[in-house]
Amino acid sequence: MGVDLEVGRNGERQPLLAGKSSKSTGSSSRGKRREKRVRGSVLYTVFCTIVVALGPITFGFSVGYSSPTQQKLTEDLGLSLSEFSMYGSLVNAGAMAGAILSGRIADRFGRKGALVIASIPHIAGWILNALAMNVASLYIARLLVGFGVGVISFTVPMYIAEISPKNLRGSLGAINQLSVTTGIFLSYLGGLVLPWRTLALVGVAPCSVLLVGLFFIPESPRWLAKMGIEDTLITSLQALRGKDSDISSEVSEIKDAVDISYKQEANVRMSDLCKKTIFLPLTITIGLLLLQQISGINAILFYSSAIFHSAGFSSSNLASLSLALLQVVMTGVAAVLMDRAGRRLLLMVSGAGMAVSCFLVGFAFYLQQHMDATSHFAPFVGNLALISLLVYITSFALGMGPIPWIIMSEVLPAHIKGLGGSVATLVNWTFSWLVTMSFNFLLNWSSTGSFALFAGMCAFTVLFVAVLVPETRGRTLEEIEALFQE
Repeated sequence: MGVDLEVGRNGERQPLLAGKSSKSTGSSSRGKRREKRVRGSVLYTVFCTIVVALGPITFGFSVGYSSPTQQKLTEDLGLSLSEFSMYGSLVNAGAMAGAILSGRIADRFGRKGALVIASIPHIAGWILNALAMNVASLYIARLLVGFGVGVISFTVPMYIAEISPKNLRGSLGAINQLSVTTGIFLSYLGGLVLPWRTLALVGVAPCSVLLVGLFFIPESPRWLAKMGIEDTLITSLQALRGKDSDISSEVSEIKDAVDISYKQEANVRMSDLCKKTIFLPLTITIGLLLLQQISGINAILFYSSAIFHSAGFSSSNLASLSLALLQVVMTGVAAVLMDRAGRRLLLMVSGAGMAVSCFLVGFAFYLQQHMDATSHFAPFVGNLALISLLVYITSFALGMGPIPWIIMSEVLPAHIKGLGGSVATLVNWTFSWLVTMSFNFLLNWSSTGSFALFAGMCAFTVLFVAVLVPETRGRTLEEIEALFQE
């Protein structure tokens, strides 16, 4: 039997001591245990993200609800086209009110507290929607649902960004939009088999589970630092990064950034918004969230069944369902690509794909208007509309869906994140309301012209990103803020 040897200090080969071997083995075991703890901390951060992402699920459910229920709801309650258009768009009006208050609520009560405040009226709205007997109660219900959506759409991306390590912030941030698309898909799927009242009660579930889940996740470390709750800050960050992780430098970095932010926040005036260090990130945030809406996404999601029906597609509800399912899948792909391909590239690819798709949908409507219904090419028109909208949803899900919300949570300086984020979210929901409210009338005016307008806005998005939007992949929030200071 051979003897293990090692080289001694004088160059002679000596027997390898058993103790040294066991020490090496012990170090290896400790390394494996440490690796497991680190993996466990990542899983815990993912768990926290999934819990708060229940909010965006109900956000998406609210957006998608009006598409499969339009026919039965209008028949049962005798709604006119303008009344249903108002009903569909009021979720945006409620979200506008929620957006105005969201920054103050999140800063005053914390990110978890804001989600509690958002969930209660949201749940009440869905219950009232299920019990509604006239148009007035439908309007009130939709406003309550929208208020919760407005607060959720601001708070969840911020919370995810503030708990995520920099190398995972893009992927975890994309879970926000993945949840929105999941909610849309569930509303379309439920609309095929459930009455509109029962489907409204299903909308209660996500926020109800969210309220329970909030007891099992920590508050945002950055909000705790802002409030001066140092013990809880350290406990929260240690749980998110793992027991064996050295968080001392990250704690110092967060506290230093918050201290500077607190001093700046106390002296913020409206004129300060014109300073380049604030104006540029605010312009990027508002611009992306504005372009996200005037690209036509919510109009298409709210009224996808009506669009397919107008284009001559026979199974309009099934086509809408395939649209929603594809959006879920492609947003999942975007989550994987976010921290690899980068934000800028995905945004430009997304905008270009959406522009081409909208042009082709408009072309399909043009062909339909100038073609006899008995023509052999009639089925081609419906299929062209379907394929083009599938490409549109694919392109949107890869970039313009998740990234504007991620960028908002990344580029706004800490001392104006509440105010600036509220303004940006308000702009987003204001234009969502304008587009969804006017879309049915735009279709009646000119289907081709409507999608030509959307195509132009999508093309402008590519130019906007190329000129103004920086790459934020792989940088901490503090590094991104310093980038604009420079």
